[in-house]
Amino acid sequence: MNAHTIQKYADRQRSELLAVWEQSVLATHHFLSTEDFRIIKNLLQDLDLNEFTIFCLMSGDRVTGFMALYERKIEMLFLHPEFIGQGYGKKLIRFAFDNFDANLIDVNEQNTAALAFYEKMGFEVFARSEKDDLGKNYPLLRMRRK
Repeated sequence: MNAHTIQKYADRQRSELLAVWEQSVLATHHFLSTEDFRIIKNLLQDLDLNEFTIFCLMSGDRVTGFMALYERKIEMLFLHPEFIGQGYGKKLIRFAFDNFDANLIDVNEQNTAALAFYEKMGFEVFARSEKDDLGKNYPLLRMRRK
């Protein structure tokens, strides 16, 4: 693992962060319909990211991943596909544990790789909803830290 650092999000990183989100979702969320992907992308583009506490994973000046927290819940965690499976997700999760005592996360049930990752990081499913937070047919697993 090379020298990736974690730094607080700044508004100047918005377009790079959104690009990481898009590349990550296209690489990992194969279950999303094209239309639902567009809807979520548009919602994210309009979202005030400053409502969250966001940290970017940086390689030099390049955003290679990010994590958004709200209170003790990890609301988003995305890595550029080039960096998935190299320990960077663990680095972000541990940062959330150590600095925010994060204990909650939701994961799409169809995203089995993410589910396995979060279980490995010490989360367990405590609830399931048939639909996602937008009312779409993508069941969500609500997880908490053991």
